[in-house]
Amino acid sequence: MTFRDRGHAGQLLAAKLGGTRLAEPIVLGITRGGLPVALEVARSLGAPLEAVVVHRLGAPGDPQVAVGAIAEGRAVCVNAKALRDLDLTEDEVAALAEREAVDLARRVFLYHGEAPLPDLTGRTVILVDDRASTGTSARAAGRAARARGAVHIVFAAPAVAATIEPELRAEFDDVVALEFVPECFAVSYCYQRLDRIRDEDALECVRHARASRAEERSVGPRDAGAQGTPHPP
Repeated sequence: MTFRDRGHAGQLLAAKLGGTRLAEPIVLGITRGGLPVALEVARSLGAPLEAVVVHRLGAPGDPQVAVGAIAEGRAVCVNAKALRDLDLTEDEVAALAEREAVDLARRVFLYHGEAPLPDLTGRTVILVDDRASTGTSARAAGRAARARGAVHIVFAAPAVAATIEPELRAEFDDVVALEFVPECFAVSYCYQRLDRIRDEDALECVRHARASRAEERSVGPRDAGAQGTPHPP
């Protein structure tokens, strides 16, 4: 299945999530590409949107190969297959994560300022990315959300590699996808139009969601419905 762009994928994913009957969820978009998808999910469900900062860990000497991911709060997940293929140890990945921690902290400050990821105590979370190929970013983000108190986490993405579905189901309370792809795949597999998402673009998604919710609260449900849904940024 190929989507026009991340916004289109988010609309389709939101329609599928609409039948899950989750109680007052909060949507977390994984930086950076997950935010345009998450914006559509949050808008459709009338849920708040926040970003969860995840930093991909590239292999020493070959940064295009993801060997793990580190999320805010220093949650680290490794790509076990990549470690076997490259003959790396988890200690080596931990050392790599330690070196990347400074850049992670910089990006966390960019997204959240002095405050950490919002308190999620007792909350249901829908964790959204633009795809899941190795699952390391998703699992790291999920652990960051658990550390902030989330009690029920649904991972949702337009496309998920079938090979990692068991790992994701072991990590999350539910996994929702529009397609389970037989093998590991690049993000370009999913989208006809694949714009580069900068931090500023991701932040604009969060700001747009907050402004939309504030407007809906100020005019009331009946008036908000009459005005229609705003277009994505």
